[in-house]
Amino acid sequence: MRSDAEKILLTEEEITAKVLQLGQTISTDYANKELLMVGILKGAMIFMADLVRSVNIPVEFDFMAVSSYGSANKSSGVVRILKDLEQSIEGRHVLLVEDIVDTGLTLKYLLENLQTREPASLRTCTLLDKPERRQAEVTVNYNGFTIPDEFVVGYGLDYNEKYRNLKDILVLRPEIYQKQGEE
Repeated sequence: MRSDAEKILLTEEEITAKVLQLGQTISTDYANKELLMVGILKGAMIFMADLVRSVNIPVEFDFMAVSSYGSANKSSGVVRILKDLEQSIEGRHVLLVEDIVDTGLTLKYLLENLQTREPASLRTCTLLDKPERRQAEVTVNYNGFTIPDEFVVGYGLDYNEKYRNLKDILVLRPEIYQKQGEE
């Protein structure tokens, strides 16, 4: 799998340190509040598992699954909810956890959708932010890393359902996803 990578963008150690830092900041910001983290499947699963363990306040969590990709490497801009929340968020402090914010279209849709459910507060946390690709204006309240416009995999991020289990975040070689896109 590593032979499919152009380079390592972020090491396991860098990611671990950042997740701990985010957890401490979130714990401080939500002190004396009950927090509900909402993870976006499947990509945010690993990040959220580590993030939940790095906070030292009461936290509950739930998940949503959405689809916004037409082909495997380019967003279609159309968002579909595949799995919705199992609990109400009305009057709750909600932190939406994403693996990566790219165009911002999915996050914008999710924020608008969740805001209609009347949470007490609604903020966002992402491991990776790719502002160069932004098509929708969104606020990222907690950001792990700002990265360049490269196709990344690992630590929950995938290409064609592969590479999620890698501990580092790698830049995928273009011929890997361009070849697949032509088939």
